[in-house]
Amino acid sequence: MQEQNKNLKEQTLFTITWPLLIELSLHMGMGIVATLMLGNYSDQAVAGVGVANQLLNVFILVFNVTSIGATVLISQNLGAGKLKRARELSYSVFGLNFWFGILIAIIVFVLAEPLLRLYNVQGVVFDYGLTFVRICALSLFFESISLALSAILRSNGFIKESMMVTVYMNLISIGGNIIATTGIFGLPVTGVTGVSWAIFAARFFAVIALLYLLYSRLSLKIVFKDIFNVKKADIRGLLQIGIPSAGENLSYQLSQVVITSFVVTMGTASLAARVYILNISMLCFLFTLALAQGTQLLVARYIGGKQYDRALKRGIRTLKIAMVASTLASLVLAIGGDSILNAFTKDPSIIMIGLPVLWAIVFVEPGRAMNIVLMSSLKSAGDVRFPVVIGVISMWGVAVLLSYLFGVHFGMGLLGVWLAQGADEWLRGCFALRRWQSKPWERFKKLALDW
Repeated sequence: MQEQNKNLKEQTLFTITWPLLIELSLHMGMGIVATLMLGNYSDQAVAGVGVANQLLNVFILVFNVTSIGATVLISQNLGAGKLKRARELSYSVFGLNFWFGILIAIIVFVLAEPLLRLYNVQGVVFDYGLTFVRICALSLFFESISLALSAILRSNGFIKESMMVTVYMNLISIGGNIIATTGIFGLPVTGVTGVSWAIFAARFFAVIALLYLLYSRLSLKIVFKDIFNVKKADIRGLLQIGIPSAGENLSYQLSQVVITSFVVTMGTASLAARVYILNISMLCFLFTLALAQGTQLLVARYIGGKQYDRALKRGIRTLKIAMVASTLASLVLAIGGDSILNAFTKDPSIIMIGLPVLWAIVFVEPGRAMNIVLMSSLKSAGDVRFPVVIGVISMWGVAVLLSYLFGVHFGMGLLGVWLAQGADEWLRGCFALRRWQSKPWERFKKLALDW
């Protein structure tokens, strides 16, 4: 307990952000490495796995409902000095995610084929995607548990430990990818199947490692009976924060399903280019995500401790840093676009489609930075409904509608889709800035600390 209190008192944005940045880099790196290796194996495999990942991400958002709620509520209770309450919430989020994980894993495995057909993919691209979905569905249970455990560790200040788990997860996944796509040591090339099982193994390891860290760092021993002892008050508090917060992400993922169906009509080259560029663009907002998550933890603690002015200034300072960093990163990627795309694929049609889109990212990323930083800070302040309301309106009224108009109707293709999504990011970011400057905690001072 003393180690925990020391961790919380000594943490600054920098000490929180750098391990988060490494952890996020490794998470994203896992996807990028898999895409690179599958690109050498088959561009159709890349397209199939890219679509399948979008489908899986929709369901992973269910797990985020409780983990987001846990991050906010545990951090606020720690900021208010209510350590016992924070531990009670830790047991509850584990129990909820245990049952969510079992339920979602069964649903995805059983309904994999009809769900994947919603994306309008056909032929060998569909076959690759179905293989990936069915195997990864089995690992969704472990993903659910690990998200809950990571939220508990981070909220209590043990961010470096969570980072190290991700390091070893990456080593397992990358090793599996190498074996699956290269046939090293004379082993058979298993392609998408092998990559999927590598993800399964990595997620299983993460659960074991995180359970050990919870016990060794927090003396928090989770036993089987804990999955049946979830308090109703905790469920209400976690869902009150988590459902609106995850609702924004769910709306985003569902809008991406529709946008992907538009891209499918543009051909396999456009679909593959989109998958490659989505992986590349992650490098632009990687630092922003780390800053946003670190700021979210600090803002929640400040709000819990009634340090409202400190919370306001922290959000604005983080916003300025994130916008500058994302702009510079996107410019670097755009300038080196040809070399970067050639690292993923040698198909000239995919490269030709992708190059102008990389320049569109320079327009998109500063708006995304504003959106990511301030929306996450608003959630920490208890303003959980505003992000989802603005998100639903803008994602569907701007991103989806303009993606069809620019990309399909006016024939701008993938470039039109990216410009539409940039308009969405900037609109939501501007609304978030105005809301943050209005000091939303003055309307939400009776946040769920009462739960």
